[in-house]
Amino acid sequence: MPRLKLTIEYDGRGLVGWQRQAEGLSVQEALERAIAKFCGEKVKVCGAGRTDAGVHALAQVAHVDLSRNASPDVVRSALNHHLRPAAIAVLAAECVSEDFDARLSALYRLYRYRILNRRAPPALERGRVWQVTVPLDAEAMEEGAKRLIGRHDFSTFRDSLCQAKSPVKTLDRLEVTRDGAEIRIEARARSFLHRQVRAMVGTLKLVGLGRWRPDDVTRALDARDRRAGGPTAPAEGLYLVEVGYPR
Repeated sequence: MPRLKLTIEYDGRGLVGWQRQAEGLSVQEALERAIAKFCGEKVKVCGAGRTDAGVHALAQVAHVDLSRNASPDVVRSALNHHLRPAAIAVLAAECVSEDFDARLSALYRLYRYRILNRRAPPALERGRVWQVTVPLDAEAMEEGAKRLIGRHDFSTFRDSLCQAKSPVKTLDRLEVTRDGAEIRIEARARSFLHRQVRAMVGTLKLVGLGRWRPDDVTRALDARDRRAGGPTAPAEGLYLVEVGYPR
């Protein structure tokens, strides 16, 4: 039974997230339906991460075991045909060893958050960015972000529904850059707590507004209490950009 690694792109608008839900269409369910239409098999597609409703992906990764022997290119084309009209696309399919696991084999996940920092509303990027009309100080946000890099107890940035066994995570990278009216925040770690990135973005926004100083981020982190942090940024600005694996 061949195991396939799938690289998937999707627009999170109108989807309930990656994981199958009782109501609404998920990415997982859409892929499983497409596979059933392609080869008649009822299988489970296992993803590298459970993105929330409204969150987008440039390169989500999943694995699936199929009984039917077909070339990866045939599988990719067939799935894309059967995924229509959902805003989900299989960018690549490749054969991998049986011990490859999209979630457990991952070395890191890279997320990007996009803030549109201008007064005019987005026309082309509506639903794909978080618009903040008040000017933000990206340099101050970058200073605040530095306080979060490393191994910490991230309880301050942990959603109440988080099922992780421990709030301790190692944040390898958290960078804030500005490109014209867009501010981008990139976070990389082996794994994240539920809504951790969005909670960190909401906190850094307070720094960008001047309501907090960068040192206030450290105090919030040390509090280990979600009430000490900033608000949770909306899902629409978040993208899963890359999942890294051993060569």
